[in-house]
Amino acid sequence: MKKFLISICGATGIGKTGWAIALARHFKTEIISADSRQFYKEMRIGTAVPSTEELKAVPHHFIQHTSIHKPITVGDYQKDALQLISKKFKACDYLILAGGSGLFLDAVTQGLDEFPRVAAGVREELETKYARGGIKVLQELLFQLDPEYHKVVDLENSRRLIRALEICVSSGRPYSSYLGKRKAPKGFVHIPLGIEAPRDIIYTRIEARVDAMMQEGLLDEVAALLPYRNLNALQTVGYQELFPYLDGETDLETAVALIKRNTRRFAKRQLTWYRKNPEIRWIPHDAPIEIALQSIEEYIRSEYAG
Repeated sequence: MKKFLISICGATGIGKTGWAIALARHFKTEIISADSRQFYKEMRIGTAVPSTEELKAVPHHFIQHTSIHKPITVGDYQKDALQLISKKFKACDYLILAGGSGLFLDAVTQGLDEFPRVAAGVREELETKYARGGIKVLQELLFQLDPEYHKVVDLENSRRLIRALEICVSSGRPYSSYLGKRKAPKGFVHIPLGIEAPRDIIYTRIEARVDAMMQEGLLDEVAALLPYRNLNALQTVGYQELFPYLDGETDLETAVALIKRNTRRFAKRQLTWYRKNPEIRWIPHDAPIEIALQSIEEYIRSEYAG
């Protein structure tokens, strides 16, 4: 009997959690999260972790299961996720993989690319540049060395920028030139679904979500994490914009506006990443679940036919 891993991707705020729960209930199965921002216990509000009710609706995995002091690399996640998926497939034929981190989704469904060894001292040099000149220095350097990856990477994520730059500097080749040579993991059929909506709807949802986060206590959450602001997990939208406010360098209205702007930019980069995969079957965000089920059934029929 074949096993089917149904992945759900889409821009932030599009409703992936709701879709994942609905499909998990239909197939009487569980959800594997691929949202790298939601791994950490200390980051609940700013990462839009599913509510208590949503987490109780069906079993979720890789949600707030570690600490910001124990960061998870994409390689760590791939290993742990594939082990769990293999274990869960012994008892069921379907699993749901959902999240907004394209790199982590791809690690499970397409495998990981292999990169050359990083030369000694390169990472330290890049981290010094970042400490002295801020994230703009990294963004500009990446644009010079790898304009293609610059188009799709989260430009507010210093960890991702440094990772790409250390490969560029060490090898003398663009980071993107090493991408796309991976081997897909075996043991299951991957059915990729994407949730889509017009851009104005996505942006309206983002604005509303940020306002709701602020009302829920995002500022207090970020204030509690201020001593750890340099940790990799905190180099992300929703946290980086509020640190300057807490430092007295800007006002709260400006900080919140920056969160909304950077989240919109993040959503745009997410969609750019996903659109590279022609196999994703796109479902309107407000479609009934039957539309997704029909798409899944068609995919399975084509798989068996092949």
